[in-house]
Amino acid sequence: EHPDTLASVSNLGLVLEGQGKVEEAEAMHRRDLEGSEKVLGPEHPDTLTSLDNLGSVLKKQGRDEEAEAMHRRALEEREKVLGLEHPDTLASANNLGSGLESRGKYGEAEAMHRRDLKASEKVFGPKHPDTLASASNLGSVLLSQGKYEEAEVMHRQALEGREKVLGSEHPDTLASVSNLGSVFWCQGKYKMAEELEVQVMKTRKSVLGCEHPPRPQQGGHFINGRMLPVTGTSTWLSTSLHNIIA
Repeated sequence: EHPDTLASVSNLGLVLEGQGKVEEAEAMHRRDLEGSEKVLGPEHPDTLTSLDNLGSVLKKQGRDEEAEAMHRRALEEREKVLGLEHPDTLASANNLGSGLESRGKYGEAEAMHRRDLKASEKVFGPKHPDTLASASNLGSVLLSQGKYEEAEVMHRQALEGREKVLGSEHPDTLASVSNLGSVFWCQGKYKMAEELEVQVMKTRKSVLGCEHPPRPQQGGHFINGRMLPVTGTSTWLSTSLHNIIA
């Protein structure tokens, strides 16, 4: 129960999670959380990080209700201990928002992502990767509600920022291209949507090489503890896309 031991347990949990061993990772994160609550107290920043980590691995197992409870508790405690605009508090708000979206609680999720984006712009600046992630996440939940024009604005904002900050070939930039394509598809702009997906496939082929098949789009991924949902567009890939990756 020494703090250094708990830190090692937490790190092992993250490694296992990264390897896809989510059940083993959950066991490590639960052990870390229980030890941290006992040794450091329930409101210690490390304990709250353990809460968020456990919520993340629960979400990866599809246990969204349990994950929401962990992220909500982490957010509430971080607001009290760290303040509303601390980076860790913003990460919790983002994680909770994404979890709410997964459960179909779109109104609450939108409110959470709007709050996160506004605070991130103030704390980090409009071009910071975390701010751009917040814009992308807000775009995702707006798209889920059929608010296509607003979703397009957010995904364009994320894409333009990522192109400048990360470069046109970065995976997050390509995710934004694909997300914008999803908006176009929902708007009935099928040609524009397909053109963007062709662009993504060509770039991935150029960067990864022919021997690397395109990875399937996933529900989301974490970067610096902030979840970025990726809206898949594979359902409308045309024959031209198959020619690109062949």
